[in-house]
Amino acid sequence: MSARTDVLELKTRMSQSILGQETIVERLLLGLLANGNLLVEGLPGLAKTRAVKALAANLDAGMNRIQFVPDLLPSDVTGTEVYHTVQGRGEFQFQAGPIFNNIILADEINRAPAKVQAALLEAMEERQVTVAGTTHELPELFMVMATQNPIEQEGTYPLPEAQMDRFLMHVSITYPDEATEMDIVRLVRREAGATNGNSAPAAPIPQQVIFDARKEIDAVHTAEAVETYIVDLISATRTPERYDGDLEKWIQVGASPRGSIGLDKCSRAHAWLAGNDHVTPEDVRAVLHDVLRHRIMLSYEANADGITADEVLSELAKTVAVA
Repeated sequence: MSARTDVLELKTRMSQSILGQETIVERLLLGLLANGNLLVEGLPGLAKTRAVKALAANLDAGMNRIQFVPDLLPSDVTGTEVYHTVQGRGEFQFQAGPIFNNIILADEINRAPAKVQAALLEAMEERQVTVAGTTHELPELFMVMATQNPIEQEGTYPLPEAQMDRFLMHVSITYPDEATEMDIVRLVRREAGATNGNSAPAAPIPQQVIFDARKEIDAVHTAEAVETYIVDLISATRTPERYDGDLEKWIQVGASPRGSIGLDKCSRAHAWLAGNDHVTPEDVRAVLHDVLRHRIMLSYEANADGITADEVLSELAKTVAVA
């Protein structure tokens, strides 16, 4: 089978156990295909942890969950040097932390202090950890999905904008509809009553499929007009006065070049997943909100008027035309 067929099979398997949250399933796959990390914001109980577990279970990949709490230390994430005595001789040996795995769920990342957040984000960016002067490489297949609760902010350490920028996408998920919620109740009931031995689980999809898919995505063509469109979208967040009076009122700080890079990566992955060999403006608009939601800073006036980043980006998509 082709890499795309295997990835679509992975998506189908995940969707069978995660109902009503198609967004998080697709965004997890896009993040994996684009070799980036995700920040997911949603209320408790919306299948964030379940989605990561489903990805790891159906892909030949390991997973670790790190629960971020105020007394967590950087070494609790990255690992540390531990003194061992072997045949009467003492020596320090590196004991790897939970960051050394393929898929990392960083649960409630804003519950941990800045040093711990920085340790995780450095590992995300550099794909390596340095302890006691020695550098340890992370696995080739590596992705972090960090979560945040949007309503409980007491005792939290909000991520600074410069650190938020390191996430490829900021995904926002909401409640399912009533019909889907009924299906969720029935699914959980079936899982609770399921017995072993009826059918063997399907073999996990090899990691090599993801690496092959990334090579194919690198070959997806982006026309100059689409590249110009991506740059114009980012430029509009920096100089909104050139495009629209409302945008000028609402945007205080625009997106960095990581925004352009993120739109390019995610739009190519989106096009490939749809079976296309080229990127269209629709692919760019499909990932626009998730790539830029955390990369623009709203003005005081926008916050006072209750204008959200999603509303600003929707207006941006309507204002900026394809060249």
